Amino acid sequence: MDVNRRAFIKAGSGAIVASVLGFDVRPAYAQSKELKIARTTETRSTCPYCSVSCGVIIHTLGDKAKNVTPQVIHVEGDPDHPINRGTLCPKGSSLQQDILNDRRLLKPQVRRAGSDRWEDIAWDQAIDEVARHIKKTRDETFIATDAQGRTVNRCESIAWNGGCTDTNEFNYLVVKSMRSMGLTYIENQARV
Repeated sequence: MDVNRRAFIKAGSGAIVASVLGFDVRPAYAQSKELKIARTTETRSTCPYCSVSCGVIIHTLGDKAKNVTPQVIHVEGDPDHPINRGTLCPKGSSLQQDILNDRRLLKPQVRRAGSDRWEDIAWDQAIDEVARHIKKTRDETFIATDAQGRTVNRCESIAWNGGCTDTNEFNYLVVKSMRSMGLTYIENQARV
């Protein structure tokens, strides 16, 4: 049989492969796709990259025992999600590679002044240090009155930028907290 370039490219459908190679690979191909996620647990989530907030389905494999982290097997767009209806951009499609990245940070790190390396610190220590730096900066730079003597009560040396996957409730509390400290530079990435 004469196989031209176009017939070779269409071979992925299975019909041409069956006639060229002598067998039909469609059942094996369909089964291989099903086996990948056959025993997995589906978890619906939101893509963390931009303000579109596409829906994703994360397939994990594990025995659901306590203190056992399930392994991510596959990530795909959520076909039932009203925003993306199953499609994902290249960044959303690569989400599995971010989850399984061996260089992913799983604990806070700090690089001290004059040091050439990052060191792991405990979460409690990280929260204490951040709070101490925020308080120190606010106390040193707080502006109670402007040049005309009017009360302004603002802090222009600290800014806040929220993320697109933050909930409305979280953003509400953050804005209230930032305004209570006098911050004037407050933005949310979802507006960009």
